[in-house]
Amino acid sequence: MGIRKNQQNLTATERSNFVNALLTLKQNGRYDLFVRLHIDRANGDSDWGLRIGHRSPSFLPWHRRYLIEFEQALQEVNPSVTIPYWDWTTAGSTSTLWANDFLGPNGTSATNWRVNAGPFAQSTGQWTLTVRSDSANYLRRNFGSGGLQLPSASDVNSVLGLTTYDTSPWNSTSINSFRNYLEGFRGPNLHNRVHNWVNGTMAGFGSPNDPVFWLHHCNVDRLWSQWQAQHPGSTYLPTAGTANVVDLNEAMNPWTTTPNDMLNHSAVYTYQ
Repeated sequence: MGIRKNQQNLTATERSNFVNALLTLKQNGRYDLFVRLHIDRANGDSDWGLRIGHRSPSFLPWHRRYLIEFEQALQEVNPSVTIPYWDWTTAGSTSTLWANDFLGPNGTSATNWRVNAGPFAQSTGQWTLTVRSDSANYLRRNFGSGGLQLPSASDVNSVLGLTTYDTSPWNSTSINSFRNYLEGFRGPNLHNRVHNWVNGTMAGFGSPNDPVFWLHHCNVDRLWSQWQAQHPGSTYLPTAGTANVVDLNEAMNPWTTTPNDMLNHSAVYTYQ
């Protein structure tokens, strides 16, 4: 069982091991398979049609399964590696998260917000975006574009205080839905806001091309885990008979895994 840590608490060795495992997956082609899976899933999800990975109740269990699969791929490279989480309420643009020996810095405006340093800069020869959702084959970031701010602790606590997992019509318009407010289409806008704050590559369906995607979604999963612990009487909704969304015991494409299978992660990983 792995322990997922706050990225701020990683040792230098843990940071290096994580980066090296990412680069190995990129080199052997497995990383791009995960990017393709996310692009295809996001393209297939719509508010008023079939929706599985986004804009739907299964947003959280789908990404939990996705993270587990990616973490297992990392562990095939180095069994000690787990995905760290990025707590956006305490780590902004000046965080060591963006150090040149970790995820690398913000992009540069003069070069279309290209990331020009760190292990994931295209100039290293190790991180060309071959599977992507836009025309740029290099990693781009533009922190806080338009004055956007990262979520605050108050924003997070207000979402954690919601007592219902999800509500009809089970899409981006759902009101008083923990899932939808965490996903970021209503309320204080958590998950979506962070994608847009990083901007560049993270703002499109090919967002897993930016390695910070995994730390971001690890934090989203951590918040769901916290909500589950705080509201033990509230569970995944809908449970059965709902068109175009994944019910509690239905499979989440492309896996046979159901949301019910993903409700308890304690046998696979815990959070520090």
